[in-house]
Amino acid sequence: MRQILRQFTQYVLVGGLAFAVDFVALFVLTEYGGIHYLASAAISFSMGLIISYLLCIAWVFDYRALKNRAHEFFLFFLVGMAGLVLNTLLLFVFTESFGLHYLLSKLVAAALILLFNFSLRRSLLFSVRKRPCPETP
Repeated sequence: MRQILRQFTQYVLVGGLAFAVDFVALFVLTEYGGIHYLASAAISFSMGLIISYLLCIAWVFDYRALKNRAHEFFLFFLVGMAGLVLNTLLLFVFTESFGLHYLLSKLVAAALILLFNFSLRRSLLFSVRKRPCPETP
């Protein structure tokens, strides 16, 4: 349990940095780049995803379940894309349906996605998998 708590704390710090990049890029691309906020959200989320991956493998998780780094990044990316879909959906709902400012919507969505991403990434990529017991006759 102590290891999970340490990893989660580090993941939150890494996520905070990745989120800061994501959030600032969203603002800059939307306000100064003239890009629609949903397109900006996809671009900025991808920037944060890359930062998150690099810091997760360097600092957060001690064990890597996959030896093939390309496969590992692909699964990390897939979890990120699931997070992106959820992020975009929540961003749209909170902004369009509830009338929140898109940056406030982003904050709410990020808080909800944090546990989703950590749980999936840790279980799929960064934890020792228990081998099933052989069946006994």
